Amino acid sequence: MIPAPGGPMIPATHTGAAGLVTARTQYSLNWSGYAATGKETSVSSAWTVPSVSCPTAQLQYSAFWVGLDGLKDSTVEQDGTISGCYDSAPFYYAWYEMYPAGMVPFSNPVYAGDHFTASVSVSSGKYYTLVISDSTRKWSHTVKVTKSGLADSSAEVIAEAPSSNTGIMPLADFRNVYFSEDHVNGRVMGDYPLTTIAMLDNSGLHKTNVSGTSDVGQKFSVSWARSS
Repeated sequence: MIPAPGGPMIPATHTGAAGLVTARTQYSLNWSGYAATGKETSVSSAWTVPSVSCPTAQLQYSAFWVGLDGLKDSTVEQDGTISGCYDSAPFYYAWYEMYPAGMVPFSNPVYAGDHFTASVSVSSGKYYTLVISDSTRKWSHTVKVTKSGLADSSAEVIAEAPSSNTGIMPLADFRNVYFSEDHVNGRVMGDYPLTTIAMLDNSGLHKTNVSGTSDVGQKFSVSWARSS
């Protein structure tokens, strides 16, 4: 099964113990983190690739990314990293995606503990630039894509349970991921009214827990709670 990180947010229909969806809190089956809404032109963040625990042979994935769109529409423009499990062993890689076009992985080596920065920006409403850098391994990629007609209506920093052709995949146990240097449109993310996105399972239980923003709104963490 090939995962597809970066697809649109899938709303949770059963909020259960999590309570009701509000204007500033959305419950999702696949996303957790923060989003700013409006006419967005850029988003960036930094994180350290979390190691994953792989106690069983079950295929599991966790994705960490920045992107534009996907909160309320069907496209997403994003780049990030994967921490996953296959046959009880962890694996890691970096990728970008102009969803619904397929994910494009980078061949450069990625390891748990690597420090990444990533950004997505758009100019003139159609010229997208996606930049991802591994400062630990000393490599980076800049991808330029021209695509017209996208909404550019949200900017996100997200931990995600990717999907395959069979649905949402089990969320690999990444323990904690810390996003820092979070910026939207060149300003710290916390300068904007943010939507908190909480990931739930089908019973309404939290699959992750999202902290509040700190350091003047440019830092937060997401912790793993359950795989599915």
